[in-house]
Amino acid sequence: MNGDKRSNAQRLKESLENDIINGRLAPGERLDPEALGKLYQVSRTPVREAIQQLVASGLVTVSPKKGTFVAKVGIEQLIEMFEVMAELEGMCGRLAARRITPAELAVLHAAIERCEAAARTGNSDEYYYENEAFHHGIYAASHNGFLAREAHQLKQRLKPYRRLQLQVRHRLATSLAEHREIVAAIEAGDAERAEQTLRKHVLIQGERFSDFVASVKALQTGTG
Repeated sequence: MNGDKRSNAQRLKESLENDIINGRLAPGERLDPEALGKLYQVSRTPVREAIQQLVASGLVTVSPKKGTFVAKVGIEQLIEMFEVMAELEGMCGRLAARRITPAELAVLHAAIERCEAAARTGNSDEYYYENEAFHHGIYAASHNGFLAREAHQLKQRLKPYRRLQLQVRHRLATSLAEHREIVAAIEAGDAERAEQTLRKHVLIQGERFSDFVASVKALQTGTG
C-alpha cells in the first residue's frame, strides 16, 4: 500500500504504532499531542484522530487530567484475544469454502501474489497490508456481514501485535505457505479444512507462542 494514499492521521498512527511495537516508545511513556503535531508537521485534528485509533487498539491510554500514555501490554489478555480471533477467522473460512464466488476467489489469488512479492523483499510492513487484504477477502467471501464486522473489529484491535508477529524470523515465509493452504481448502470447497487451517494460522501456539511472548517482553522492557 502506497503511503501517500493514507491520511495524515493514518500515517501518524502507523508511525507511533511502529515506535511502540519496536520499543522506541516505552510502556508508560507520556505522549505530548502538541509535540507530536510539530514533529510530524500536522494539525491537532490528525493527532487527535491518531490517538483515538491507538486507544481503540489498546496501545495507548488517556488518563483525565494526567495525559496520554503508551499502554502497558498484558500478555494474558492478548492471548485471549488471539484465541477469539482464531475462532472468528475459522468461521469465516468455513463459510467462504461454501459460499465463495469465482470473482472473490480471484481476489484471494491476487492478494496472495502481492503477499509473495512483499515476502520476496522481506518487507514485513508491506506484507502486513497485503495480508490484511487477503483476510478481508475471506471475510467478504463468508457472505455473513455480522461475522465479517466482528472479525474486522477485533483484527483492528490486534493489528499492532499481528505486525509484531510478522517481524519474527522466517514468519513471512511460513505465513505465505499457510495462505496457500487456506486458499486451496476454500477453492476445494473443504469447509472443515478451511476452518482448521485458518484457526491454526491465527492462533499463537508452540514456538510461535514463545517467540511472541519474547517479542512482547522485549517491548515492555525497551530492549526490542
